[in-house]
Amino acid sequence: MVNDLISDSLTRIRNAAMRRLDVATLLHSKSVEAMVGILADKGYVESFNVVENGTKKSINVVLKYDENGKTVINEMKRVSKPGRRVYKPAADIKRFKNGYGTIIVSTSKGVLPNDKAFELGIGGEVMATIW
Repeated sequence: MVNDLISDSLTRIRNAAMRRLDVATLLHSKSVEAMVGILADKGYVESFNVVENGTKKSINVVLKYDENGKTVINEMKRVSKPGRRVYKPAADIKRFKNGYGTIIVSTSKGVLPNDKAFELGIGGEVMATIW
C-alpha cells in the first residue's frame, strides 16, 4: 500500500523517463490528477488521460523527450512530505530556478503552479518542485 501518492507518482514518472518509456501509469487521486495537469500545461509531459478499470482509476502520462532522446525533466523533488509539511507564503513562491522551474503548490483555491499562486496572492503547501 502506498502512503504518499504524490511522491509515488513523481518516482514513477522519474523512473519511466530514465528507462525512456513512452507512458508512465500512476495511481489516481484528485491531487495527482491536478499535479499532472500542471505538468502538461507547463510542457514537462506531452499529455495524460484518466483510465477507469472497473472501480479503480489510473492515470496514463505520455512522457516528453527532446530531439536527442533526453527527457525534458531535469529534476523532480517532493518538498512537503507526510512527516514534514512545508508551507510558504505567496512572496516566497514567486520564482524558482530563475523562472525555468515550477513549484506546485496546494492552496485554498486548488493545486496551482507558483506563478498562478503568486498572481492570486495566496500561499500554501509546497507539494513539489520541477525543472
